[in-house]
Amino acid sequence: MKQYELIEHTADVGVKAYGKTLSEAFEHAAEGMFDIITDESAVQPIGEYTIVLEAPDLEQLLVDWLSQLLFLNGAYDLVFGRFEVTLTGTSLSARVFGEKYDTKKHRMGVEIKAVTYHMLQVHEEDPLFVQVLFDI
Repeated sequence: MKQYELIEHTADVGVKAYGKTLSEAFEHAAEGMFDIITDESAVQPIGEYTIVLEAPDLEQLLVDWLSQLLFLNGAYDLVFGRFEVTLTGTSLSARVFGEKYDTKKHRMGVEIKAVTYHMLQVHEEDPLFVQVLFDI
């Protein structure tokens, strides 16, 4: 099964991420987002960070999850390559692994400005997937 596919949309780019579980689809959405940011560069799991979130619904949780990762990327110049997500209802706890962005090691991809609600989907039935567009 493919993990994710990129979606081209006018001035945006997005990810449709699949998984055997919703947690896995959230992980693959994050992988897809960082492949856009770092152009599929190899990211070493040097640092480990914990993220805990709660939202009123799964769609908001997906936006909050990716927005938190985008914040860490922008504020602390971090890139991530591995994600371990646990979902319980509309609560998320995750361990994310990555390192500081290094121009000698990581290729420059596309700068993502924001996670959007346009075409946002959390599809819990077969095929299980999440879809999100990013403002670039």
